[in-house]
Amino acid sequence: MACLIAAPASGSGKTLVSLALTALARRRGQTIQTFKVGPDYLDPQLLGAVGGRPCRNLDPLLCGEAWLERSFQGYGARAELALVEGVMGLFDGRGPGSEGSSAAVAAQLQLPVVLVVEASRQAGSLAALVRGFRDHQPGLPFAGVVLNGVGSARHHALLQEALASIAMPLLGALPRHDSLCLPSRHLGLLPAHELTDLEQRQGAWADLAERHLDLERLWPLLAAPAGPADGLEPIPWCLQAHPAARGRRGPVAIAIASDAAFHFRYPEAGELLTAHGLNLVPWSPLADEPLPPECRGVILPGGYPELHAAQLAASHRSRRAIAAAAAAGLPIYAECGGLLLLGQSLCDQAGTAHPMAGVLPFQARRGNLSLGYREASTCREGLVVRPGERLCGHEFHRWQLDPVAAPGELWQLEGWGSPRRPEGWTNAGLHASWLHLHWAGCAQIPQRFALAARAHHHDRLLA
Repeated sequence: MACLIAAPASGSGKTLVSLALTALARRRGQTIQTFKVGPDYLDPQLLGAVGGRPCRNLDPLLCGEAWLERSFQGYGARAELALVEGVMGLFDGRGPGSEGSSAAVAAQLQLPVVLVVEASRQAGSLAALVRGFRDHQPGLPFAGVVLNGVGSARHHALLQEALASIAMPLLGALPRHDSLCLPSRHLGLLPAHELTDLEQRQGAWADLAERHLDLERLWPLLAAPAGPADGLEPIPWCLQAHPAARGRRGPVAIAIASDAAFHFRYPEAGELLTAHGLNLVPWSPLADEPLPPECRGVILPGGYPELHAAQLAASHRSRRAIAAAAAAGLPIYAECGGLLLLGQSLCDQAGTAHPMAGVLPFQARRGNLSLGYREASTCREGLVVRPGERLCGHEFHRWQLDPVAAPGELWQLEGWGSPRRPEGWTNAGLHASWLHLHWAGCAQIPQRFALAARAHHHDRLLA
């Protein structure tokens, strides 16, 4: 029932192996459901584009273990094959422990582990490395190893003997070649929509799998899981605790920023909003579009606004529309990159400041990396949160805020290595924070947003 593609560390090649197997499945005419462990947007975009269906994140910290199983079984059973790509190193989780790690997910779902090892500078030492990972957590099932960066036939033979000495199957050996590198930038891989040669790359990845992977042993490991025993699909299951916010009126339109600057969102967010009777209307601030006149709410997801700061500044109509929407109390949910659009100014990578919507009192500029899981303790009532609630989210950004007035206090954030601090802004019509949330783990948020959108009576926004 599927396998987990893991590695000793990031950069070992697990994404490449996952893409190669996914591309080959599509070439063979088989359906495949991909999954990604952890709070990631970029790897899932690539896996989803190649797999032909949305990649689903499996994160027990953001969503809970019950959702993890429901998602894996429910979405996985819809395809013929399934594959899970791990995150970072196999045992890397929250802080120094393995909570939320690839190993934790593999253990919960009983997935055999395929360990991808970057072996370009190793020979006999490979045995010690692999033995350590295999024996570190007794009971974790290992299917075998795929080697990456093998330089020659002699190098291959050395590595194969090293694995044979510890009775670990060799499931493939990828050659050392620059063409196998995946392009990236400061937050990870390039988004799928920026790879103009994606179709050609898919063919190359499928060729790679056919030439260099042991498909006779790997392919049976991709068998899809059985569906949930009770037959309840993931989104209906999620709505049990927070029923659909439907009223007597029909669907309510909300605008969701969707362009090269704003595209970090989990597919379940849109599915949950749709289940609550909302009609998601794509809207591009970069194209200087006005908000749709019929919309009753706005979603500003994360992304790369810092790379498009000048173009956003030139989008006068879009910026005015956001400011007017905020002034009118239209429900606005902004997360990470979406938060940056609401500030007074945003510095690009060169340090040049550009005006933004001016809704919130801060300037944003490049600073130190903020990365990791955060526990959020809500301080006040707002658009989608209530006092005393505790949520788990994830923070990942290199831009920082310089408040020009008192900082907001939506909630207190704390995490391993991150001191407790106030963060975010909220009121009856606004939620704006650095924190990325997976709404399957806090289904009250889309429900409350939908209720607020239905309750809003402002019928038209001036562009």
